[in-house]
Amino acid sequence: MVSSPNTQIKPLSFSIQEDTQDVLLGNIPVQELVNTYGTPLYVLDEATLRGMLKAYKNAFASYPGPLEILFAAKANLSMGICALVQQEGFGIDVVSGGEYYTALQAKFPLEKLVFNGNNKTHDELELTIANGIGKISVDNFYELSLIDRIAKHHDKKVSILLRVTPGIECHTHDYIKTGLLDSKFGFPLSQLSSAIDKITQDYSETIDLIGLHAHIGSQIFETQPYQDLAEVMLNLCYNIREHYGMTLTHLNLGGGLGIAYQPSDDPLEVSVLAETMVSKLVDYANQISFPLPTLILEPGRSLIATSGVTLYTVGSIKTISELPKTYVAVDGGMGDNIRPALYGAVYSALIANKPNEPHNTSVTIAGKYCESGDILIRDFMAPESITSGDTLMVFGTGAYNYSMSSNYNRVPRPATVLVGHGKAQALVQRETYDDLIAHDLIPETLLTQVTS
Repeated sequence: MVSSPNTQIKPLSFSIQEDTQDVLLGNIPVQELVNTYGTPLYVLDEATLRGMLKAYKNAFASYPGPLEILFAAKANLSMGICALVQQEGFGIDVVSGGEYYTALQAKFPLEKLVFNGNNKTHDELELTIANGIGKISVDNFYELSLIDRIAKHHDKKVSILLRVTPGIECHTHDYIKTGLLDSKFGFPLSQLSSAIDKITQDYSETIDLIGLHAHIGSQIFETQPYQDLAEVMLNLCYNIREHYGMTLTHLNLGGGLGIAYQPSDDPLEVSVLAETMVSKLVDYANQISFPLPTLILEPGRSLIATSGVTLYTVGSIKTISELPKTYVAVDGGMGDNIRPALYGAVYSALIANKPNEPHNTSVTIAGKYCESGDILIRDFMAPESITSGDTLMVFGTGAYNYSMSSNYNRVPRPATVLVGHGKAQALVQRETYDDLIAHDLIPETLLTQVTS
């Protein structure tokens, strides 16, 4: 039997055709995708992505106050994804001028964008304020002064949230914890009053403080941190009203819901997260007599990760009999998936052209990049017959793979295709060698030496 991922990992439309034994995604044979688009190849399953978007909307429909759900663009953004999430009624959380510009060019409704990040530059704030932005989540005093200056220049008043670090612990990787006091993100609670004083006394003509924002981390499998967050943030809103006579109307509680990357992972269902968060918000708001704010959520990974797979072609195979150990190299690696090398992320996979052969031989899946640490999967159970030319399909790569990809070793980035309704559509074209040198220049003083 195949040591295949559980249903929390596989895309919804993943199946194996009985007569041909072809692995299908969106009812399209994987080998057809490989033959048409080449490898490495990012594939997004439309049914899974839309299913997760709908799951969030349905789960949080129980919230009795106003609700805004944003797709966290940093997980995976292209103009096509902008169009898809817009169709499903979502906003977008952007964290750079580039993400904002992508949404702008995709004709995304600008009032449904929130600009987040800990060091927004003058040029980025100029771009967003000049063209229009729904809200800006402000991280520090420096940003407040920049927004004031730019807003004055454009004769605009900007709606903002103040991002705070609530000091809440969640059991996840240190690199993806963001809600602790020792974090580069947000105002420490000790500085919140000073920030509000600055806004009300110096920036009242250009800045409209409408709410608070906190994000406690990623890959969270527990409900308690979300309950703690809801109480802490509502309590801050209550104290601000008592001290300043100001009733904040928006509360952004971030995202961070974990997904299953391997069969042992047991993430929360979206419905459980919604029930936990909504009941806590409603009960505590009633307890302190505070009106329910507009609830803003910004999930990313949990919306798109499980809709993605990456396809690779197996190349060299090296067996070290003395250890014993076998390295199986593929035609991608840390340039298209940095997460295993960056913080030890673990993935499930399948040899897609041999889905029903027993996957019972332990190998190490290595990338092609010139780094010893370029290892995609350790202790992968492969068919004994694995050979050059086989297709490796890695599950759960819809988030932070394309968005964190690079041209390390001057390797072009892969294409991205969307599969659904029995057809494949390109979202991002494969880069070419010409793309790699498109911005290269040879200074005139060097050019004469090259041509002489």
